[in-house]
Amino acid sequence: MKKKVVSLMLVLSMAAAMFAGCGSSGKDSSKDEAKKDDSKGSVYYLNFKPEVDKQWQKIAKAYTKKTGVEVKVVTAASNQYETTLKSEIAGSNAPTLFQINGPIGYESWKDYCLDLTDTDLYKNLTDQSLAVKGEDGKAYGIPYTVETYGIIYNNAIMEKYFALDGAVVKSMDEINSYDKLKEVVEDMTAKKKDLGIDGVFASTSLKPGEDWRWQTHLANLPIYYEYKDNKVSDMDKIEFKYAENYKNILDLYMDNSVSEKGLLGSVDVATSMAEFALGQCAMVQNGNWAWSQISEVDGNTVKAEDIKFMPIYFGVDDENEGLCTGTENFWCINSQASKEDIQATKDFLTWLTTDSEGKAYMYKSTDDGGLGNAAPFTTFGEDERSSDPLAVEMYKWMESGKTSVSWNFTTFPSQTFKDDFGAALLEYANGNMSFDKVEKQVVDEWASEKGAN
Repeated sequence: MKKKVVSLMLVLSMAAAMFAGCGSSGKDSSKDEAKKDDSKGSVYYLNFKPEVDKQWQKIAKAYTKKTGVEVKVVTAASNQYETTLKSEIAGSNAPTLFQINGPIGYESWKDYCLDLTDTDLYKNLTDQSLAVKGEDGKAYGIPYTVETYGIIYNNAIMEKYFALDGAVVKSMDEINSYDKLKEVVEDMTAKKKDLGIDGVFASTSLKPGEDWRWQTHLANLPIYYEYKDNKVSDMDKIEFKYAENYKNILDLYMDNSVSEKGLLGSVDVATSMAEFALGQCAMVQNGNWAWSQISEVDGNTVKAEDIKFMPIYFGVDDENEGLCTGTENFWCINSQASKEDIQATKDFLTWLTTDSEGKAYMYKSTDDGGLGNAAPFTTFGEDERSSDPLAVEMYKWMESGKTSVSWNFTTFPSQTFKDDFGAALLEYANGNMSFDKVEKQVVDEWASEKGAN
């Protein structure tokens, strides 16, 4: 028995030596990346934007390699963020980092929003009034990018139009009002064969869940001007005073687009952006985040130097109107996460907004693996602006002296209100509902959801 025990110990000793030898041979991974350390906490980010999922996955991997802190990024499906957040926040491994779209979002999620007033993230904001604050005046949501939207156009197609005999204008400088835009668009439609396009505008995406450009972004303009007339930033009741202006621009899109009105209920945003990327149209309403959607389309024909912005001329204050500029992207840290995970999440955001490597991921264009953000932090220098071509256009318009149209759709009553608005627009496009009824629905639902009598 004693010999057997000695023999067994010898075998175990030899096995241990063999494993030790294997571990010491080859490349030392600790020199290349930090080992995962659960005691440091972890980060789980629920991402809002599918179009930058690839970039966030790359960022997560890079940070984990650098620090040993696990970063997981889950991206919600288009228009399913609130539903996904409700499901995930109730789980045992809830997001430590999520986002809200503004004051309305904060009201829904304030029980999970950590006070960020004393963080560097808040202190480094270029404008602290941009933060979402509670009734106590403390900051609970931090904007991580300033964005803009308007009418994106392909300058190569526009130059081709200007060169045609009988073109109603000869340069983009002459398109400076709704009336002039309408005149040009209708003339381009008449000449679309000469231009080699199927329509002036990309198809209006009215598929349920894909209609946010109209029930939110386009709808912002009539609300912006109504708020401006009343010198307020929110209202319990609206008149929808500029409903006719809204209808005019929507009709201009639909009447001069790639797809017939009756087909718009099946069109999603990706299809619309692909039409633009493939040169099937000259214009599309979208924001500066859209370059990745355009440049990554197989067969894309739009060069970076040809992609430009102009305002959504609305027929109200066209002479002074700039692009629609603001944000609905606010980071919130889950106040119910563990102390370790909260600190890990703070450290991750500090890295993204102060470290040279982290900042590069924030401001570099999506073509270069970045997020293309116009980050509103004092830690970013002039040479750390986004190089994304649409972001460059955004800066140009912000510095043009024109008045940016602020984002007021963050005050819209609810997602249900917006979904109902979109459904009504589809019925209007299909000829099943008059626009007067659409207008009445918007006014009535706004009042009922805001609690006004």
